[in-house]
Amino acid sequence: MESSDSIAATNTPSSSSSSPTSSSSPPPPNVVLSPCAACKILRRRCANTCVLAPYFPPTDPAKFTTAHRVFGASNIIKFLQELPEFQRADAVSSMVYEAQARIRDPVYGCAGAICQLQNQINVLQAQLAKTQGELVNMQCQQANLLAIICMEMSHSPQPSSEESLDSLISPQSYQSNSCFLDDNNIGATWEPLWT
Repeated sequence: MESSDSIAATNTPSSSSSSPTSSSSPPPPNVVLSPCAACKILRRRCANTCVLAPYFPPTDPAKFTTAHRVFGASNIIKFLQELPEFQRADAVSSMVYEAQARIRDPVYGCAGAICQLQNQINVLQAQLAKTQGELVNMQCQQANLLAIICMEMSHSPQPSSEESLDSLISPQSYQSNSCFLDDNNIGATWEPLWT
């Protein structure tokens, strides 16, 4: 280990010429005690002006290793130097994500993950449309049953409760209604909406 990396300069107060206005010794130099993960992996000295240090901390060496395997250290450094300071953190996280995807899927990389997610979206949208159609069908059935119950109750005298339930639930009372949707006539019922 180099002495400048491990030893920090210390200020010792002078015994006789210590005045608050004059400083006899220069301030201690900024010394990096622990190099960033990139400099550790590349086995080089990490300077205070290291472009990679803010984005590849020494506690997470796998982050740089992954990006280095796919893009190479010199390309990462060039890319970061070309970007403004405020965009570099997002660029590093994007490079690491792309490198991880490329390692998992060497052929398609991120495009494979995007394609898989788009397929999942398509399947879920189809399921949602089917569920919404079933919901409309059930709401229509409920409205028809309520209408039938109201018509039966208004047109007939009040029989006993068991007889009224049997007559209301009989298949003949609601089979003739056209709002019920099944798999065969679903297109015919909704066709006027799209013409």
